[in-house]
Amino acid sequence: MKLLRHLTDPVYDVTYHANSYDRLWLKSMIDRRDLPFIHLLTIIHLTVVPIAVLLFTNILHGWLWLFVATGYFYLSQFYFKGRFGLMFHCLCHRKTFKSPYQTKFLFYVTWIICPLFGHAPEGYFSHHLGMHHVENNTEEDSSSTMFYQRDSFKSFLRYFFHFILLGFKETFAYLHRHKRKTLYTRYTWGEWLFILFCICMCFANLKATLVIFVTPLLFARLVMMLGNWTQHSFIDSSKPDDIYTNSINCINTKYNHVCWNDGYHIIHHLRPGLHYTEMPGEFWKRKDEFAKKKSIVFDGIDYLQIFIYLMTKRYHKLADNLVNIDGTFDSQQQAIDLLRERTKRCIHHL
Repeated sequence: MKLLRHLTDPVYDVTYHANSYDRLWLKSMIDRRDLPFIHLLTIIHLTVVPIAVLLFTNILHGWLWLFVATGYFYLSQFYFKGRFGLMFHCLCHRKTFKSPYQTKFLFYVTWIICPLFGHAPEGYFSHHLGMHHVENNTEEDSSSTMFYQRDSFKSFLRYFFHFILLGFKETFAYLHRHKRKTLYTRYTWGEWLFILFCICMCFANLKATLVIFVTPLLFARLVMMLGNWTQHSFIDSSKPDDIYTNSINCINTKYNHVCWNDGYHIIHHLRPGLHYTEMPGEFWKRKDEFAKKKSIVFDGIDYLQIFIYLMTKRYHKLADNLVNIDGTFDSQQQAIDLLRERTKRCIHHL
Protein backbone atom coordinates (compact mmCIF):
# COMPACT_ATOMS: atom_id res chain seq x y z
CA MET A 1 0.00 0.00 0.00
CA LYS A 2 1.02 3.60 -0.45
CA LEU A 3 0.94 6.63 1.78
CA LEU A 4 -0.69 9.90 0.77
CA ARG A 5 2.30 12.20 0.45
CA HIS A 6 1.81 14.53 -2.52
CA LEU A 7 -0.11 15.01 -5.74
CA THR A 8 1.45 15.42 -9.16
CA ASP A 9 -1.81 15.81 -11.11
CA PRO A 10 -2.41 19.02 -13.11
CA VAL A 11 -3.60 22.23 -11.51
CA TYR A 12 -3.93 25.66 -13.08
CA ASP A 13 -0.62 27.17 -14.15
CA VAL A 14 -0.84 30.78 -12.96
CA THR A 15 2.42 31.61 -14.75
CA TYR A 16 0.99 30.86 -18.20
CA HIS A 17 0.95 33.93 -20.44
CA ALA A 18 -1.73 34.04 -23.13
CA ASN A 19 -0.47 34.60 -26.66
CA SER A 20 -2.27 36.55 -29.37
CA TYR A 21 -4.23 33.46 -30.47
CA ASP A 22 -5.36 32.85 -26.90
CA ARG A 23 -6.43 36.46 -26.45
CA LEU A 24 -8.60 36.21 -29.54
CA TRP A 25 -10.60 33.40 -27.90
CA LEU A 26 -10.54 34.87 -24.40
CA LYS A 27 -12.72 37.75 -25.55
CA SER A 28 -15.71 35.42 -25.66
CA MET A 29 -14.67 32.78 -23.07
CA ILE A 30 -15.82 32.60 -19.47
CA ASP A 31 -12.78 30.95 -17.87
CA ARG A 32 -9.20 31.28 -19.11
CA ARG A 33 -8.46 27.88 -17.54
CA ASP A 34 -10.34 26.35 -20.48
CA LEU A 35 -7.78 27.52 -23.04
CA PRO A 36 -6.27 24.00 -23.27
CA PHE A 37 -9.61 22.87 -24.73
CA ILE A 38 -9.27 25.45 -27.49
CA HIS A 39 -5.72 24.31 -28.16
CA LEU A 40 -6.86 20.68 -28.46
CA LEU A 41 -9.77 21.54 -30.75
CA THR A 42 -7.44 23.61 -32.92
CA ILE A 43 -5.05 20.69 -33.38
CA ILE A 44 -7.96 18.35 -34.15
CA HIS A 45 -9.20 20.76 -36.85
CA LEU A 46 -5.71 20.87 -38.37
CA THR A 47 -5.20 17.10 -38.40
CA VAL A 48 -8.21 14.82 -37.85
CA VAL A 49 -10.81 16.84 -39.74
CA PRO A 50 -8.89 17.39 -43.02
CA ILE A 51 -7.65 13.78 -43.14
CA ALA A 52 -11.22 12.52 -42.61
CA VAL A 53 -12.36 14.65 -45.55
CA LEU A 54 -9.41 13.42 -47.64
CA LEU A 55 -10.38 9.78 -47.06
CA PHE A 56 -13.80 10.44 -48.58
CA THR A 57 -12.32 11.85 -51.78
CA ASN A 58 -10.96 10.00 -54.83
CA ILE A 59 -7.45 11.38 -54.40
CA LEU A 60 -6.07 8.31 -52.60
CA HIS A 61 -6.22 4.74 -53.92
CA GLY A 62 -5.11 1.23 -52.98
CA TRP A 63 -2.29 0.83 -50.48
CA LEU A 64 -1.88 4.60 -50.14
CA TRP A 65 -5.50 4.97 -48.99
CA LEU A 66 -5.02 2.11 -46.54
CA PHE A 67 -1.81 3.65 -45.21
CA VAL A 68 -3.45 7.04 -44.61
CA ALA A 69 -6.58 5.40 -43.15
CA THR A 70 -4.48 3.39 -40.69
CA GLY A 71 -2.61 6.51 -39.60
CA TYR A 72 -5.87 8.41 -39.31
CA PHE A 73 -7.45 5.70 -37.15
CA TYR A 74 -4.49 5.66 -34.79
CA LEU A 75 -4.44 9.46 -34.58
CA SER A 76 -8.16 9.89 -33.98
CA GLN A 77 -9.03 6.78 -32.00
CA PHE A 78 -5.91 6.17 -29.93
CA TYR A 79 -4.04 9.45 -29.65
CA PHE A 80 -6.89 11.97 -29.53
CA LYS A 81 -9.90 9.88 -28.47
CA GLY A 82 -9.33 10.03 -24.71
CA ARG A 83 -8.26 13.66 -24.79
CA PHE A 84 -11.29 14.69 -26.83
CA GLY A 85 -13.81 12.50 -25.01
CA LEU A 86 -12.88 13.77 -21.57
CA MET A 87 -12.64 17.33 -22.84
CA PHE A 88 -16.20 16.98 -24.15
CA HIS A 89 -17.13 15.62 -20.73
CA CYS A 90 -15.84 18.86 -19.21
CA LEU A 91 -17.63 20.96 -21.83
CA CYS A 92 -20.93 19.27 -20.94
CA HIS A 93 -20.54 20.06 -17.24
CA ARG A 94 -19.40 23.68 -17.48
CA LYS A 95 -20.09 26.55 -19.84
CA THR A 96 -17.06 27.55 -21.88
CA PHE A 97 -18.27 30.64 -23.71
CA LYS A 98 -20.38 33.67 -22.93
CA SER A 99 -23.84 34.03 -24.46
CA PRO A 100 -24.74 33.71 -27.30
CA TYR A 101 -21.59 31.83 -28.31
CA GLN A 102 -21.97 28.91 -25.87
CA THR A 103 -25.03 27.35 -27.52
CA LYS A 104 -23.49 27.53 -30.99
CA PHE A 105 -20.14 26.23 -29.78
CA LEU A 106 -21.60 23.21 -27.97
CA PHE A 107 -23.93 22.44 -30.89
CA TYR A 108 -21.01 22.49 -33.33
CA VAL A 109 -18.82 20.23 -31.20
CA THR A 110 -21.73 17.88 -30.46
CA TRP A 111 -23.01 17.48 -34.03
CA ILE A 112 -19.90 17.95 -36.19
CA ILE A 113 -16.83 16.89 -34.20
CA CYS A 114 -18.19 14.27 -31.79
CA PRO A 115 -19.17 11.78 -34.55
CA LEU A 116 -15.50 11.64 -35.65
CA PHE A 117 -14.71 10.15 -32.24
CA GLY A 118 -17.62 7.73 -32.09
CA HIS A 119 -20.12 9.83 -30.16
CA ALA A 120 -23.62 10.01 -31.63
CA PRO A 121 -24.88 13.60 -31.23
CA GLU A 122 -26.70 14.36 -27.95
CA GLY A 123 -26.27 10.81 -26.64
CA TYR A 124 -23.43 11.44 -24.22
CA PHE A 125 -24.95 14.58 -22.70
CA SER A 126 -28.41 13.01 -22.31
CA HIS A 127 -27.13 9.82 -20.73
CA HIS A 128 -24.37 11.27 -18.59
CA LEU A 129 -26.00 14.40 -17.19
CA GLY A 130 -29.63 13.40 -17.59
CA MET A 131 -29.32 10.04 -15.85
CA HIS A 132 -25.88 8.91 -14.66
CA HIS A 133 -25.19 11.89 -12.43
CA VAL A 134 -28.74 11.95 -11.18
CA GLU A 135 -28.73 8.28 -10.17
CA ASN A 136 -25.00 7.93 -9.39
CA ASN A 137 -24.68 4.31 -10.57
CA THR A 138 -27.65 3.10 -8.52
CA GLU A 139 -30.50 0.87 -9.64
CA GLU A 140 -32.25 3.24 -12.06
CA ASP A 141 -29.03 4.07 -13.90
CA SER A 142 -29.13 2.02 -17.12
CA SER A 143 -25.32 1.82 -17.08
CA SER A 144 -25.11 0.81 -13.42
CA THR A 145 -22.48 -1.79 -12.54
CA MET A 146 -23.99 -2.78 -9.20
CA PHE A 147 -25.78 -5.88 -10.53
CA TYR A 148 -22.61 -7.48 -11.91
CA GLN A 149 -19.65 -9.39 -10.51
CA ARG A 150 -17.05 -6.76 -11.23
CA ASP A 151 -13.93 -8.91 -11.29
CA SER A 152 -15.41 -11.26 -13.90
CA PHE A 153 -14.71 -10.81 -17.62
CA LYS A 154 -17.82 -12.84 -18.42
CA SER A 155 -19.89 -10.38 -16.38
CA PHE A 156 -18.23 -7.46 -18.16
CA LEU A 157 -19.15 -8.91 -21.54
CA ARG A 158 -22.76 -9.27 -20.40
CA TYR A 159 -22.67 -5.68 -19.18
CA PHE A 160 -21.20 -4.40 -22.45
CA PHE A 161 -23.57 -6.24 -24.78
CA HIS A 162 -26.54 -5.36 -22.59
CA PHE A 163 -25.69 -1.70 -23.03
CA ILE A 164 -25.02 -2.05 -26.77
CA LEU A 165 -28.37 -3.77 -27.35
CA LEU A 166 -30.59 -2.12 -24.75
CA GLY A 167 -28.75 1.03 -23.65
CA PHE A 168 -30.65 3.38 -25.93
CA LYS A 169 -34.02 1.90 -25.05
CA GLU A 170 -33.40 1.96 -21.30
CA THR A 171 -31.94 5.46 -21.27
CA PHE A 172 -34.84 6.76 -23.36
CA ALA A 173 -37.32 5.02 -21.03
CA TYR A 174 -35.65 6.58 -17.99
CA LEU A 175 -35.72 10.09 -19.45
CA HIS A 176 -39.31 9.63 -20.59
CA ARG A 177 -40.37 8.25 -17.21
CA HIS A 178 -38.88 11.27 -15.47
CA LYS A 179 -40.48 13.66 -17.96
CA ARG A 180 -37.23 15.07 -19.36
CA LYS A 181 -38.72 15.78 -22.74
CA THR A 182 -35.96 18.03 -24.07
CA LEU A 183 -33.31 15.41 -23.30
CA TYR A 184 -35.12 12.37 -24.65
CA THR A 185 -36.14 14.27 -27.79
CA ARG A 186 -32.57 15.37 -28.50
CA TYR A 187 -31.30 11.91 -27.59
CA THR A 188 -33.65 10.25 -30.09
CA TRP A 189 -32.90 12.71 -32.91
CA GLY A 190 -29.15 12.43 -32.35
CA GLU A 191 -29.05 8.63 -32.28
CA TRP A 192 -31.29 7.97 -35.26
CA LEU A 193 -30.03 10.79 -37.47
CA PHE A 194 -26.48 9.55 -36.92
CA ILE A 195 -27.47 5.99 -37.89
CA LEU A 196 -29.26 7.30 -40.99
CA PHE A 197 -26.26 9.48 -41.83
CA CYS A 198 -23.90 6.48 -41.60
CA ILE A 199 -26.17 4.41 -43.87
CA CYS A 200 -26.24 7.16 -46.48
CA MET A 201 -22.48 7.70 -46.29
CA CYS A 202 -21.88 3.97 -46.84
CA PHE A 203 -23.34 4.43 -50.32
CA ALA A 204 -20.97 7.35 -50.93
CA ASN A 205 -17.82 5.61 -49.63
CA LEU A 206 -18.19 2.42 -47.62
CA LYS A 207 -14.53 2.08 -46.58
CA ALA A 208 -14.24 5.66 -45.33
CA THR A 209 -17.55 5.47 -43.47
CA LEU A 210 -16.49 2.30 -41.65
CA VAL A 211 -13.13 3.83 -40.65
CA ILE A 212 -14.35 7.31 -39.76
CA PHE A 213 -17.80 6.75 -38.24
CA VAL A 214 -18.96 3.16 -37.72
CA THR A 215 -15.91 1.51 -36.11
CA PRO A 216 -15.25 4.54 -33.85
CA LEU A 217 -18.87 4.35 -32.65
CA LEU A 218 -18.48 0.74 -31.49
CA PHE A 219 -15.00 1.43 -30.11
CA ALA A 220 -16.21 4.49 -28.19
CA ARG A 221 -18.98 2.53 -26.53
CA LEU A 222 -16.56 -0.20 -25.53
CA VAL A 223 -14.16 2.36 -24.04
CA MET A 224 -16.94 4.21 -22.19
CA MET A 225 -18.37 0.99 -20.75
CA LEU A 226 -14.91 -0.19 -19.72
CA GLY A 227 -14.29 3.17 -18.06
CA ASN A 228 -17.63 3.23 -16.24
CA TRP A 229 -17.16 -0.40 -15.16
CA THR A 230 -13.80 0.39 -13.59
CA GLN A 231 -14.88 3.70 -12.06
CA HIS A 232 -17.73 1.89 -10.32
CA SER A 233 -16.17 -1.52 -9.67
CA PHE A 234 -15.78 -1.16 -5.92
CA ILE A 235 -19.16 -0.65 -4.25
CA ASP A 236 -20.13 -0.93 -0.60
CA SER A 237 -23.30 -3.03 -0.96
CA SER A 238 -24.62 -1.81 2.40
CA LYS A 239 -24.82 1.75 1.03
CA PRO A 240 -24.59 1.63 -2.79
CA ASP A 241 -25.78 5.22 -3.11
CA ASP A 242 -22.85 6.63 -1.09
CA ILE A 243 -20.60 8.39 -3.60
CA TYR A 244 -17.55 7.92 -1.38
CA THR A 245 -17.93 4.15 -1.56
CA ASN A 246 -19.44 3.47 -5.00
CA SER A 247 -16.67 5.05 -7.06
CA ILE A 248 -12.88 5.43 -7.00
CA ASN A 249 -10.11 7.98 -7.37
CA CYS A 250 -6.90 7.46 -9.36
CA ILE A 251 -4.19 9.96 -8.40
CA ASN A 252 -0.66 10.70 -9.64
CA THR A 253 -1.11 9.18 -13.12
CA LYS A 254 -0.07 10.23 -16.61
CA TYR A 255 -3.69 9.65 -17.56
CA ASN A 256 -4.79 12.62 -15.45
CA HIS A 257 -2.42 14.89 -17.36
CA VAL A 258 -3.81 13.75 -20.70
CA CYS A 259 -7.49 13.48 -19.76
CA TRP A 260 -8.16 16.46 -17.51
CA ASN A 261 -7.96 14.76 -14.08
CA ASP A 262 -10.59 12.21 -15.03
CA GLY A 263 -9.12 9.89 -12.40
CA TYR A 264 -10.78 11.94 -9.65
CA HIS A 265 -14.11 10.20 -10.14
CA ILE A 266 -15.32 10.37 -6.55
CA ILE A 267 -14.63 14.09 -6.52
CA HIS A 268 -16.40 14.47 -9.86
CA HIS A 269 -19.56 12.78 -8.58
CA LEU A 270 -19.46 14.83 -5.39
CA ARG A 271 -19.04 18.10 -7.30
CA PRO A 272 -19.88 17.55 -10.99
CA GLY A 273 -19.37 21.18 -11.99
CA LEU A 274 -15.95 21.56 -10.39
CA HIS A 275 -13.21 22.62 -12.79
CA TYR A 276 -10.71 19.84 -13.42
CA THR A 277 -7.78 21.95 -12.16
CA GLU A 278 -9.46 22.22 -8.74
CA MET A 279 -9.95 18.49 -8.21
CA PRO A 280 -6.58 17.72 -6.54
CA GLY A 281 -7.19 20.54 -4.04
CA GLU A 282 -10.72 19.33 -3.36
CA PHE A 283 -9.37 15.84 -2.72
CA TRP A 284 -6.96 17.19 -0.10
CA LYS A 285 -9.81 19.02 1.62
CA ARG A 286 -11.89 15.85 1.85
CA LYS A 287 -9.16 13.33 2.65
CA ASP A 288 -10.41 12.79 6.22
CA GLU A 289 -13.83 11.81 4.89
CA PHE A 290 -12.13 9.51 2.38
CA ALA A 291 -10.31 7.80 5.24
CA LYS A 292 -13.41 7.58 7.44
CA LYS A 293 -15.45 5.85 4.74
CA LYS A 294 -12.59 3.70 3.45
CA SER A 295 -12.89 5.14 -0.03
CA ILE A 296 -10.87 3.40 -2.73
CA VAL A 297 -8.02 5.57 -3.97
CA PHE A 298 -5.25 4.23 -6.21
CA ASP A 299 -1.89 5.90 -6.73
CA GLY A 300 0.05 5.57 -10.00
CA ILE A 301 -2.34 3.32 -11.94
CA ASP A 302 -5.18 4.26 -14.27
CA TYR A 303 -8.52 2.72 -15.20
CA LEU A 304 -7.15 0.37 -17.85
CA GLN A 305 -4.57 -1.06 -15.47
CA ILE A 306 -7.21 -1.49 -12.77
CA PHE A 307 -9.50 -3.24 -15.26
CA ILE A 308 -6.74 -5.68 -16.20
CA TYR A 309 -5.92 -6.40 -12.54
CA LEU A 310 -9.62 -7.00 -11.85
CA MET A 311 -10.10 -9.33 -14.79
CA THR A 312 -7.01 -11.33 -13.76
CA LYS A 313 -7.98 -11.11 -10.06
CA ARG A 314 -4.58 -9.72 -9.13
CA TYR A 315 -5.79 -8.14 -5.92
CA HIS A 316 -2.29 -7.98 -4.52
CA LYS A 317 -1.35 -5.59 -7.35
CA LEU A 318 -4.42 -3.45 -6.62
CA ALA A 319 -3.51 -3.42 -2.93
CA ASP A 320 0.09 -2.48 -3.74
CA ASN A 321 -1.23 0.71 -5.38
CA LEU A 322 -4.00 1.43 -2.88
CA VAL A 323 -3.55 4.62 -0.85
CA ASN A 324 -3.70 3.98 2.89
CA ILE A 325 -5.01 7.39 3.95
CA ASP A 326 -4.23 8.12 7.60
CA GLY A 327 -3.88 4.41 8.43
CA THR A 328 -7.28 3.40 7.06
CA PHE A 329 -6.13 -0.21 6.68
CA ASP A 330 -4.23 -2.17 9.34
CA SER A 331 -2.69 -4.57 6.84
CA GLN A 332 -2.48 -5.34 3.14
CA GLN A 333 -4.63 -8.43 3.64
CA GLN A 334 -7.37 -6.32 5.20
CA ALA A 335 -7.24 -4.06 2.14
CA ILE A 336 -7.41 -7.05 -0.23
CA ASP A 337 -10.42 -8.44 1.65
CA LEU A 338 -12.24 -5.12 1.34
CA LEU A 339 -11.45 -4.84 -2.38
CA ARG A 340 -12.78 -8.36 -2.97
CA GLU A 341 -15.91 -7.64 -0.99
CA ARG A 342 -16.67 -4.47 -2.92
CA THR A 343 -16.49 -6.15 -6.32
CA LYS A 344 -19.35 -8.55 -5.49
CA ARG A 345 -22.70 -7.96 -7.21
CA CYS A 346 -24.93 -5.99 -4.90
CA ILE A 347 -28.19 -7.72 -5.83
CA HIS A 348 -28.55 -11.13 -7.45
CA HIS A 349 -29.41 -10.26 -11.02
CA LEU A 350 -29.10 -11.64 -14.56
